[in-house]
Amino acid sequence: MKLICIGRNYAAHIDELKNERPDEPVVFIKPDSAILPKEQDFYIPEFSDDVHHEVEVLVKIKKVGKHIDPKFAGNYYDEVGLGIDFTARDLQAKLKAKGLPWEKAKGFDGAAVIGKWLPKSQFKNVDDLNFSLSKNGEKVQEGNTSLMLWKIDELIAHVSTYFMLKKGDILFTGTPAGVGKVSPNDYLSGMLEGEQLFEINVR
Repeated sequence: MKLICIGRNYAAHIDELKNERPDEPVVFIKPDSAILPKEQDFYIPEFSDDVHHEVEVLVKIKKVGKHIDPKFAGNYYDEVGLGIDFTARDLQAKLKAKGLPWEKAKGFDGAAVIGKWLPKSQFKNVDDLNFSLSKNGEKVQEGNTSLMLWKIDELIAHVSTYFMLKKGDILFTGTPAGVGKVSPNDYLSGMLEGEQLFEINVR
């Protein structure tokens, strides 16, 4: 299985990082070794002094697909979740400045938090989901999937043009504004439509 991640999918987040608005989805991959094991704390890696939280809505692919038409993309997943794309922002900035790939800043061990999964059927419209991240009890990120530049089904169609999607693959759909640094002893919790889907201690 693979973790397919989308960058720059919320306008406010693009603005806060002073990035250029893309003409098509920005796609990158995290290895499955990046998944933080359940019930395990997140340890800030020694190579970074500026790891940021990025809360994202996730979908789990349920069957093989290639060159998927957007109108059929909804048939390829029936579970929705919430997670964190941890990013070593200082390392990412150095790599980007040199024009180098930035997988090391995104794909390190523990950099992908995957929370509880919920059935898609539980939601009236996956393109109108409220979600948030709280740090030490204070809400720091808040978004709604209606604000995505590219909606979930559009992302699945786009990604499947380049990568065959397989059962168990997970799509990270992008983060809203409010990303920020995590520090030792921080407590992070993620909510999707009023339900807590993960909680993480930072070490």
